[in-house]
Amino acid sequence: MTKRDYYEVLGISKSASAEEIKKAYRKLAIKYHPDKNPGNKEAEEKFKEAAEAYEVLSDPEKKQRYDQFGHQGVGGAGFGGGAGGGMSMEDIFANFGDIFGGHNPFESFFGGGGGGGRRVRKGSNLRIKISLTLDEIANGVEKKIKVKRMSAAPGVTFKTCPTCHGTGQVRKVMNTMLGQMVSSSTCHSCSGSGQTINHRPPGVDSSGLQPKEEVISIKIPAGVSDGMQLSMSGKGNEAPGGGMPGDLLILIEEKPDPQLKRDGNNVMYDLYLSFIDAALGTTVEVPTIGGKVKIKIEPGTQSGKILRLRGKGIKDINGYGAGDQLIHINVWTPKKLTAEERNLLESLRSSPNFVPQPARHEKGFFDRMREFFGNY
Repeated sequence: MTKRDYYEVLGISKSASAEEIKKAYRKLAIKYHPDKNPGNKEAEEKFKEAAEAYEVLSDPEKKQRYDQFGHQGVGGAGFGGGAGGGMSMEDIFANFGDIFGGHNPFESFFGGGGGGGRRVRKGSNLRIKISLTLDEIANGVEKKIKVKRMSAAPGVTFKTCPTCHGTGQVRKVMNTMLGQMVSSSTCHSCSGSGQTINHRPPGVDSSGLQPKEEVISIKIPAGVSDGMQLSMSGKGNEAPGGGMPGDLLILIEEKPDPQLKRDGNNVMYDLYLSFIDAALGTTVEVPTIGGKVKIKIEPGTQSGKILRLRGKGIKDINGYGAGDQLIHINVWTPKKLTAEERNLLESLRSSPNFVPQPARHEKGFFDRMREFFGNY
């Protein structure tokens, strides 16, 4: 069967805004909801077709591919195979319930859940903080972290919830001018799981869970930054009575480096030279993320000059190469002189070669900074 155009399905134009797309989908979802059309296969197909169209058009990236390549650009079907791609009603509610405020969109209209199925519960998320050195951030690292997760306790047994009889929902029938209307809400006795604890051993909480220590291996990619949050699916607390575990959320904290400073993907280093080395030139060792390297200082190097070591910075987390290491030259002026040093410098004071005479090609501090930032 030829797949209908998604814009035609929702009854909108290609220029429709995100809010208009959402509004059009909500209207069709209410119109063709199975609880309003019991046993009507055509309405069920239209309900799934609208969900498939919304799944593509509500995602800017998928919408762009669809506008350019049609159904082939999004794999032929939003859910992987025709009119909803075999996705269950509960899956559709789980994916798109947020457009109605984060709950089953039809609880206050026609009963929800595509027939009142039990709500799948998800465990709570765990949050941890990991401190990383600049070297670990630059190259990526694998950390083994000991965490305490709430896990299903042995010996706990469950029984069907007597309030909702295992459906996870409490339904109410109301007589209105339009006929009977069915509303549903999450069962307050079992929080939607459809079951309650029958036997709970000592030391187990009211949800049938107990803390369990576990070592988790976490692979940190190169290029993360301070304050970034990573997520490991299914490594959080388990759900009471079964269901999906929560996620492990990992907050990245960057340890200060005693020598190198990070600026985006670049690394900064202040190099202090004596007046003698700056005037005569020399070779010095400087620290980098990969270890110390030798660099050549040309004779007559001015204070404020910036040297660049390309590719010696942080790897980009999106794979766009690596930053540079920037070495800022500071010519060190001694604060105290011996009598001999003072006499020696006094003898050079009147030398024309020691009088500042910047040539036109010499760049000042602001010119150098403008040049540097102009490269990015």
